Amino acid sequence: MRWWRALREHAWWPWLSRGVGVLFIAAVLALLVRYGRTVDWAQVRQSVLELPHPVLYKALALAAASHLVYSLLDLVGRHYTRHDMAAPRVMQISFISYAFNLNLGSLVGGIGFRYRLYSQMGVSYGDITRIVTLSMITNWLGYILLAGVVFTVSPMLLPPNWKLDSEELQLVGVALLAFSVLYLGLCTWSKRRSCTIRGHLLELPNLRMALAQLAISCVHWMTMAAVPWMLLQGQVDYPTALQVLLIAAIAGVILHIPAGLGVVEAVFVALLSHRIPEHQLLGALLAYRAFFYLLPLAAGALLYLTVEMRTRKEAAPA
Repeated sequence: MRWWRALREHAWWPWLSRGVGVLFIAAVLALLVRYGRTVDWAQVRQSVLELPHPVLYKALALAAASHLVYSLLDLVGRHYTRHDMAAPRVMQISFISYAFNLNLGSLVGGIGFRYRLYSQMGVSYGDITRIVTLSMITNWLGYILLAGVVFTVSPMLLPPNWKLDSEELQLVGVALLAFSVLYLGLCTWSKRRSCTIRGHLLELPNLRMALAQLAISCVHWMTMAAVPWMLLQGQVDYPTALQVLLIAAIAGVILHIPAGLGVVEAVFVALLSHRIPEHQLLGALLAYRAFFYLLPLAAGALLYLTVEMRTRKEAAPA
């Protein structure tokens, strides 16, 4: 609409939109703090300490597997852009970027670190942009397909106070599946294979690459969801844990809170606290955050320092 376009063209519009965003995040954080004061943290701590060691080891292995699978995304980007970096270095960059992306946001991790590390290896800025774009698209393509399947085939029973019921969740799943089918159809039969966005050429992948995108991303999301499911020790079935994590993930993106801090926990509590004691839920989620967010961040930081020192050593004159 014209009035909306005119409003957005005002010089003060960016400040207004940022201010509204900041106020919204502040309100969410205030609600989370208020909720946190009602939690019996002594019981939560005890729940963490009571987690069996075999369960912790399996959860840690699943978290490592999920990060390993995610690092394959940039190998798809290497094939897409046809740059000649070695596969291990590509996977290193992908792992570092994802570790920082999870904890500090996509602007720092998914984008900033990729531009920094790929440019040091001689990859052009145009190709880096295509790699970043493809990585983000691939990640969410797998999300859409997986959410479409589980919401359609086995929609979870939502709490009674939720306005969205299981049948409506199933309709969301059907729509997501239709999008996935449309994407595969375009990759297979579309005659127009490229478009230019802000001066960057983007090409539609072929069917083989599209299937690789979906396979890698789906396995990544599935192993990610298996971590909290393992830590909950079978108190909910895996499809339910997967659906809750998928809902939590999109909630974290909508709120733009780095690492989804508090948001993931709030969604799990809202959807599962009528089935699992709250302190056990939070204890499992604290362990999940340590295994999936904090340990990879520490490993990613050490790996980044190693890569930086190696790059400087290789660039130093003999």
